[in-house]
Amino acid sequence: MIEFLAALTDPSLPFFRYAVLTGIFASIPFGVIGTYVVVRRISYIAGAISHCILGGVGAGLYLQNALGISWFGPLHGAIVVALLASLILAVVSMYAKQREDSVIGALWSVGMAAGLLFIAKTPGYSDPMSYLFGNILLITRTDFYLVLALDVLVIGIIGFFYNTFLAICFDEEYAQLRGIRTHWLYLLLLCLVALTIVLLVRIVGIVMVIALLTLPAAIAGNFARNILQMMVLSTVFCILFVILGLGTSYSLDLPSGPVIILFAAAAYLLALLGLKAVGRK
Repeated sequence: MIEFLAALTDPSLPFFRYAVLTGIFASIPFGVIGTYVVVRRISYIAGAISHCILGGVGAGLYLQNALGISWFGPLHGAIVVALLASLILAVVSMYAKQREDSVIGALWSVGMAAGLLFIAKTPGYSDPMSYLFGNILLITRTDFYLVLALDVLVIGIIGFFYNTFLAICFDEEYAQLRGIRTHWLYLLLLCLVALTIVLLVRIVGIVMVIALLTLPAAIAGNFARNILQMMVLSTVFCILFVILGLGTSYSLDLPSGPVIILFAAAAYLLALLGLKAVGRK
């Protein structure tokens, strides 16, 4: 970790500081939204949204490099596609006759297929591996500011609708009887999940995004007494995993995304074993 601390203070490595700061600030909505994903049990829906993002990433690369639309990049495309996927899944869940799992599978595969086709037709070389498995070291100043803006949006909405979201997560029927428009709030929750996933993809990639979105919250759920405590603990765990993963990957010259996920998975396993051992006593 000495090398990690030295890199943070090295003036010739501004991208590394952006990576660390982005990981810390992104952990806040990850912990908050991840708590709702775990409590509401919508991990598969979040997985479909995350894999659809590759379609937006590919479209952004194509528009930027093939058509010269410089202001529309992969991150913008990911946001548009993630929100569109959230809308489709919410409408299917609330109104359509189709099986929800079939639509989830279709979005999951079509999004990735479209993304790979866009990347294949983009002039020059575009490596999909950094999007599939993450590379937080590619974070730029613009990306960092966009992360901050999305942080403010997510935290502001969650703070305003905190009690209402609790109602639709634990007793949606009761919320409907009280006159709460649960359908619209469910759509809003899915949109917040989508925006949070977009933040997370830059850190651990599309393939492993669900692990970091759910594992910190799952660990926190074993120790928290209420939802607010679960959010705070989940955020702290997420920050810890990101910093440990970045430090270890930098020292050992390993990809940062997989290392972060392994730390999260190891902590989850240790938490389960520890609770089981305590329970036996």
